[in-house]
Amino acid sequence: MAETEHITVATTSPGVGGAEEPGKSVDLPVVELLTGRGFVTGKSGSGKSNTASVIAEKLLDNGFGMLIVDIDGEYYGLKEEYEILHAGADDECDIQVTAEHAEKIASLALEQNVPIILDISSFLDGDEAEELLKEVARHLFAKAKKQKQPFLMLVEECHEWIPENGSVGEVGKMLIKIGKRGRKHGLGMVGISQRPADVKKDYITQCDWLVWHRLTWNNDTKVVGRIIDSQYADAVEDLDDGEAFLMTDWSESIRRVQFHRKQTFDAGATPGLDDFERPELKSVSDDLVSELSEISEEKQQTEDRVKELREQLDEKNSRIAELETELQDARDMRKMAEQFTDALLQHVDGYNPGRTEKEKQRRRRARWEEDDGEKAAESSPDDATATADAASEPDEPSTDHTSGGGFGDAFGMFADDGAAMAGGDDGGAPGSDDAASAAAASATGDAASASNGEGENGDGATAAVDFDFEPQDFTDDASDGGQSTASANGTESRQSTASNGSASSSQSKESGGALLVERESSEPDYETPAFLHDVESDLRELDEKAQRMLQYYVEQGPDTPLNAHFSAGGSGDRTRAYAYNRQLRLGGFIEHASCGRYESVLRELVTDEAPADLSAPDIADAVADLREIVDASA
Repeated sequence: MAETEHITVATTSPGVGGAEEPGKSVDLPVVELLTGRGFVTGKSGSGKSNTASVIAEKLLDNGFGMLIVDIDGEYYGLKEEYEILHAGADDECDIQVTAEHAEKIASLALEQNVPIILDISSFLDGDEAEELLKEVARHLFAKAKKQKQPFLMLVEECHEWIPENGSVGEVGKMLIKIGKRGRKHGLGMVGISQRPADVKKDYITQCDWLVWHRLTWNNDTKVVGRIIDSQYADAVEDLDDGEAFLMTDWSESIRRVQFHRKQTFDAGATPGLDDFERPELKSVSDDLVSELSEISEEKQQTEDRVKELREQLDEKNSRIAELETELQDARDMRKMAEQFTDALLQHVDGYNPGRTEKEKQRRRRARWEEDDGEKAAESSPDDATATADAASEPDEPSTDHTSGGGFGDAFGMFADDGAAMAGGDDGGAPGSDDAASAAAASATGDAASASNGEGENGDGATAAVDFDFEPQDFTDDASDGGQSTASANGTESRQSTASNGSASSSQSKESGGALLVERESSEPDYETPAFLHDVESDLRELDEKAQRMLQYYVEQGPDTPLNAHFSAGGSGDRTRAYAYNRQLRLGGFIEHASCGRYESVLRELVTDEAPADLSAPDIADAVADLREIVDASA
């Protein structure tokens, strides 16, 4: 296209600023229109939209592409004469579009030279309309840098996007970018507004050509006086419809002109009393909108798939919640059966609280370490032999009735425990617990081996130490080679020698009826009640993330395993979260609260493990100790 090509849009008009010879043709250079910056203004009904339509018609007649941003739905009348794509949000448009179509719209306009009306008047959601316009403008600018093809973007009511007062949004920033830098890439812009005082002056002063239709508001006429001259500020109020002052960079004079009347259907005309027939509008070919339709179909398919997956996820989450509720009900039934069994045991003659605490710990550990215990027994013949010997004693039941859970197994356990406390099959009298305690200690491996491979009797046997007794006072004898001797109720404790040939001693003290054992020097300098040693051991055997999850439950209260796992440094993977959570449940450290949320039960755990005569303050201290262990482990 040569730069000498022009389009005729108006004729000269008489009056202030008018030509000496009215009626002469007014031509505009096409290249300046397509690549430059323009501004058309005038009050409602003065003819500004008609002027924009005349320019658009002349450019379309010569085969030039453009994109019209229609705010009020005034430009679809161009389809009466031209095959132009009308894209918007309602059924009146050729295609319904969203921001996902922006790149394709820009591609059709620039690369395929398809004239487009982007009608955002039909969008009910203003944010959606702004997002569409921003994306279209962004893609137009990006493609224009590569295409280097003269192209015009016409924007109605530009004061909404580039206001003089107030902040400029993302759309305005993109339009200003096109106004300042688009020319070098061949991308021009024309802003149209009925309130020049409301349009950012930086844009108006940088325009290559301006059209001033009739203006009456004082603020608007002052703008005319500042940019043109004061005489035009007064004269602009008296302009007829379609008449305007034309100011261009390529002409030294300011011309008063009368713009031609548009040839297509005036969709923006104010409705009158007379009926009018809407003309037949040209439709675009199916091939033109096929790719846009494919984008809409793909978007709909994606939305349908997302909706389907969400429904499936909701169903699975509901099922998981139901299963968790059923599982918690089963746990509650098992716990109730154990409590009922313990209540019955307390009324049996010869009931020994220490033995009951020992058995309770054994049952709890057996519930979740049964498999590990079996493997350890297979790999350690000595321990297996000791377990078999202990099981043959009358007061150690040979069957673990807790493995199946339920009332039937709990009553079976009660029967075995009752027989054991009554003396067993050998007719032993109630209260004869010394031998039973030694056997139990041997069965659980609570023994120390001599350094030379020989025990106290010199036969290599392990010496069992029974820790299951009432609280006693211990004294240390520093002169006995490191051996510790304790005495309570006339019963002597067994001596044990460390495997490295050096003797080790344990210092104990009495607190609230509970035996307190000082921890090793490498551990924190607080003491743990003896009855919590197994709990502490269980705690330290947990995986690191499980320990951190427990710490989260202790500090935060009831919450979901996913949140606890994420807080513990996990990725939020559901399978891993519930795997670690299961360790805490089986260990008795947490319980199900409600609706898939779990909470710490350290106080209940301490209460269950504590001796019956332990006071409430001592229990509170023990809970605090256990929490310190949790924090230290995590």
